[in-house]
Amino acid sequence: MLGECQALLHNFVLQDQSLDVWHWRPDPIRGYSVREAYQILTSHQSMPLADVEDLIWHKQVPLKVSILAWRLLRNRLPTKDNLANRGIITLEAQSCVAGCGALESAQHLFISCSTFGSLWMSVRSWLGVSSADPLDLADHFRQFTFIAGGVRTRRAFLQLIWLICVWTIWKERNNRLFRNSEQSVSQLMDKVKLHFYRWLKASNITLVSNYHCWWSSPFMCLGMM
Repeated sequence: MLGECQALLHNFVLQDQSLDVWHWRPDPIRGYSVREAYQILTSHQSMPLADVEDLIWHKQVPLKVSILAWRLLRNRLPTKDNLANRGIITLEAQSCVAGCGALESAQHLFISCSTFGSLWMSVRSWLGVSSADPLDLADHFRQFTFIAGGVRTRRAFLQLIWLICVWTIWKERNNRLFRNSEQSVSQLMDKVKLHFYRWLKASNITLVSNYHCWWSSPFMCLGMM
């Protein structure tokens, strides 16, 4: 984190005879305007899907989880809207299994659903970070990866978390649909923590086994504060 701050300030020159002022780089003459800021934000080009997909093939992640994420980002999971489009189920059978009343699509199930989507809020609270959820799944993955800064180790950490959450949501959806078994969001959150710990432990036998520290502050437990 210190290195990032130093890099940001590297090109700044302090001058005693000049007042401190803000400069709007896109238009230094006219300065900042809400209209121009909006145009910049809405004209932003998303990272190509292929570049996002490259991030899901993580060496610490079971292959089946990466394959699930790959199918999700390409909207190739057997969600109810996809099944209805293929004529496998009727249009009337597309209701989300969470009972929220909405139609089940990948975007709804993994982001917008009041039940499954709330898992992301619990995860951010656990990590001690905050952000809004983009509606596009690729954007969601990309933003989540960078919510704790651009340090490489943190990005890898957050990629793992995102993949675990996706896996946990899909497994819970299938359990509710096919096994009539249901777990609360807090129970799903415990699964995320436990799976994540096991994945890290499998590749790092020296990982600290202080569960209290892990359950309360994962960044601190891994020395990333």
